Amino acid sequence: MTMNPAQSRTSRRSLRLGVALLLTAFACAAHADGHARSASDATTEEITLVTIADARSGVGQAIATGGPGDLPGNLFVFDQPLLNSRYEPIGTNSGYCVRTLPGKHSQCLWTLTLANGTITVAGSEADAGTSLIPVIGGTGAYLMAGGMLATTPNGDRTYTQVLTLLLHATASEREP
Repeated sequence: MTMNPAQSRTSRRSLRLGVALLLTAFACAAHADGHARSASDATTEEITLVTIADARSGVGQAIATGGPGDLPGNLFVFDQPLLNSRYEPIGTNSGYCVRTLPGKHSQCLWTLTLANGTITVAGSEADAGTSLIPVIGGTGAYLMAGGMLATTPNGDRTYTQVLTLLLHATASEREP
């Protein structure tokens, strides 16, 4: 199959993007593996955290790597305020999404940065309705966190994010 120069450039860009995403996934997996702990020695605490991602302000940039319009491979990069349920600033919501199915959903990776640590999520976010996105880790108070983020668009360019977190501690981290 012969490609014209524009198809060739798009193909090379898509390949580079795919390699970058694959390397990111491997790095996350290696980091998690390096911090594995004995299940018999660990305790788990479940907490719920409600945040509001505010896409009305901050940085939001569409990058047409797949071409102009709503096309597979296009990126959206963001760094937006993170608010509590009273709409008071509590941190930032920063990451990117790769458009996978136009008009339906994107694959996303982002980090919620709070005063006491970070929470990173990755998964498929739908254009409408509630999306359930896995928590893949954290730092600080959220070190080794797992769980799920339920994100729902509010219709005003804000998103309610309900995090159900599983926080793990080993015997050496527990208070006496």
